[in-house]
Amino acid sequence: MGPMRAACRFARSLESAGLLDRTARVQADLYGSLALTGLGHGTDRAVLLGLAGNEPAAIDPASIETTVEAIRASRRIELAGKRWIEFDEPRDLVFHRDQMFPPEARMRHPNGVRFAAFDGGGAVLAERTFFSVGGGFIVKDGIDEKAAAELEVRLPYPFHSAAELLETARAHSLSIDRVMLANECERLRAADPNAFAEAIAGRVRSGIETIWRTMQACVERGMVAEGILPGGLKVRRRARRLAERLRARDAAGQPGDPLAPLDWITVYAMAVNEENAAGGRVVTAPTNGSAGVVPAVALYYRRFIPASDDEGIFRFFLTSAAIGVLYKENASISGAEVGCQGEVGVACSMAAAGLTSALGGNDGQIEHAAEIAMEHNLGMTCDPIGGLVQIPCIERNAVGAAKAVQASRLALNEPEGHKVSLDQVIRTMYLTGLEMQSRYKETSLAGLALNVIEC
Repeated sequence: MGPMRAACRFARSLESAGLLDRTARVQADLYGSLALTGLGHGTDRAVLLGLAGNEPAAIDPASIETTVEAIRASRRIELAGKRWIEFDEPRDLVFHRDQMFPPEARMRHPNGVRFAAFDGGGAVLAERTFFSVGGGFIVKDGIDEKAAAELEVRLPYPFHSAAELLETARAHSLSIDRVMLANECERLRAADPNAFAEAIAGRVRSGIETIWRTMQACVERGMVAEGILPGGLKVRRRARRLAERLRARDAAGQPGDPLAPLDWITVYAMAVNEENAAGGRVVTAPTNGSAGVVPAVALYYRRFIPASDDEGIFRFFLTSAAIGVLYKENASISGAEVGCQGEVGVACSMAAAGLTSALGGNDGQIEHAAEIAMEHNLGMTCDPIGGLVQIPCIERNAVGAAKAVQASRLALNEPEGHKVSLDQVIRTMYLTGLEMQSRYKETSLAGLALNVIEC
């Protein structure tokens, strides 16, 4: 998602600067993990689609293959969807597998991509460096424009740590989800000052409902699709077969298994990540590689908790988002920066907090659940075989979702507090990630990627 958004933004910037008609060639240089695992992660395809003016949230997944094939067959690309130029992929899309970032860049993140536009004589018209920092978020030329813009919004309940979040909620007699709701409303109100408060709150709810519908649709697609996942590992989709076995067991009236809901959590999480591996539409939560955890736990709540309702789902997502904000602001959600603890680990922590909120847990229990979930994901490396988001990623989401449920149950059954705070575990995760050898962070140069033969 990040490289596609970056490529699209660069192409559109050429148009807004009046340079599109003068552009004869565009070159994209990929660095670090974007280069080392770019082919397995579909980064090459994402750049082509982005340069053609496509955004991840808007593109029709069914059109991706034909669009990419047409670009490659013709060796031409319609830049920003407005101007046709030649695009020789071996020349114009360069994988720098020996560099972790563009050497002149101000920001030092392992996922760097530099774009350059040239006129017919070969002169440089424009250059931009972007960093894909996880979850589809991008930073341009070392400056996080979105974060800078949000600093200008005066939130009613700002927080920068879990301790501050808890104290703010306590001081105003609010729950974490209500703190988050008020802040989200203010962000929308800043963009539309004349809107009524009820309309703004409705937009927040509508946005959450859209996310929830998209997640459910992804699960349903993943549970009916079958076949071999692309990429060369010949990994077979399993979610459909698992779901069929579970349905057959229920239809046969076999004795109830008290742990059966965990089997369905596995199916939901794997369905999403098989869709991700196949290039389907998923919701980053907080990343594509960890996109199965949050929807799996949300579906567990909605389908297996008798008292579940839509308000519980509303609390679930607001609370999960608040926890995600804490990790993004104080640590990282990038596997290339801190390993998979920053992806599946953060997703597990978000889902545990969201479930605890949906089940009626208090703010202290929510913070405890998020802490437990991350505490037992510390040190998890990112070592996908062949650079593909398949092994161990698909099963890892299923295990992460089950772990989130367990973390929530532990927190709800512990009324006397806990020793380790969420802030402490977030800090620990970040420092652990920084000290982790870079080859264990989304490079496919170590771990399972090194010790399992690709075949």
